[in-house]
Amino acid sequence: MSVKLTPYITLEGRAKEAIQFYVDVIGAEILSMITYGEMPDMPNTFTDELKRHVAHAKLKVGDTELMLSDTPIGSPLGNGKRVTICITTNDVEHSRKIYEALRQDGQVNMPFKEEPFSPGFGDVTDKFGVTFQIYTEIGQE
Repeated sequence: MSVKLTPYITLEGRAKEAIQFYVDVIGAEILSMITYGEMPDMPNTFTDELKRHVAHAKLKVGDTELMLSDTPIGSPLGNGKRVTICITTNDVEHSRKIYEALRQDGQVNMPFKEEPFSPGFGDVTDKFGVTFQIYTEIGQE
């Protein structure tokens, strides 16, 4: 079982621009990217503009990774949410255990569940005000 920490940047409609900037400036390689419009079971109330925004992207920078996404339009980016820490595991139950421990006396931002980009994902702010995204790698269980 493996665990790693990855910085996760959330932007307000500029993730594609940031991704291209990091590709050009620091030689990042795009490993994966999905837009809100490409995600299954998304509300048809999403505007065409939101559908073009990044729901999740993973870049490789040297020997490390960087993750990015856009916050949905009209959803304010809360304090402490611009840069969060993504804890990645290769086991859904281990991810769930970490999530459950971090949410004690904290705040659930997104319940832990299967997502199109991860078999187990959740977002929680711990009792110290630090926001973590718990991410299980696809096909790595």
